[in-house]
Amino acid sequence: MSMEDEPRRVRPAIEVGADISTLSETEIEERIAALAAEIERLKTALSAKKASRAAADLFFKR
Repeated sequence: MSMEDEPRRVRPAIEVGADISTLSETEIEERIAALAAEIERLKTALSAKKASRAAADLFFKR
């Protein structure tokens, strides 16, 4: 497999812990909004996982 055949890794738009000293106020606000949306997405996924686990626990009477 050559380098051309390998999939390219996409860097995340936001890297946690990255230097933010060069960002403008607008860029920081955009980053906060993106992170808040990601937190909500994670909370939704966590709730779904917990509901699934609770249903399985009830089924198997843990």
